Amino acid sequence: MAKLLIIYYSRTGNTEKMAHFVSEGATGVNGIEVEVKKVQDTRPEDLLTADGIIVGSPTYYGLPAAEIKALFDESVKYHGQLEGKIGGAFTSSGGVAGGNETTILATLQMLLVHGMIIQGSSQGDHYGPVSVGTPDDRSQEQCRSLGERVAQLMIRLQ
Repeated sequence: MAKLLIIYYSRTGNTEKMAHFVSEGATGVNGIEVEVKKVQDTRPEDLLTADGIIVGSPTYYGLPAAEIKALFDESVKYHGQLEGKIGGAFTSSGGVAGGNETTILATLQMLLVHGMIIQGSSQGDHYGPVSVGTPDDRSQEQCRSLGERVAQLMIRLQ
């Protein structure tokens, strides 16, 4: 069974809600085991045991939260060992033009430096789901779609 790790940081609860919507999408795919973890409960070693990793962060000044960055800064000791794993990202923010896409792209850059394969989308939120404030119906569906697409790609590449 392939393991998908969904890591998130959330101060207001919005990114946490998104993480659970991503999980809902992934759990509908046969052959996928999903684990949702707060970043503060995640160790760099946890990245090694997952076949797929999706990261969620609030948008702070157009970038991921420091807690997310710290995890990936620590993960440098495993550089090269995440090669070929499947990845994705999502974010929540307080406003429409708050740096949502730059936050997702910065998160994806961290995954790409590790050699991971990124699952994008030709529909909706191309780089990853975005929620402005509490996740609405549209962002909930985008989250579920990301989880499902990453899980399906993980199964195809096994």
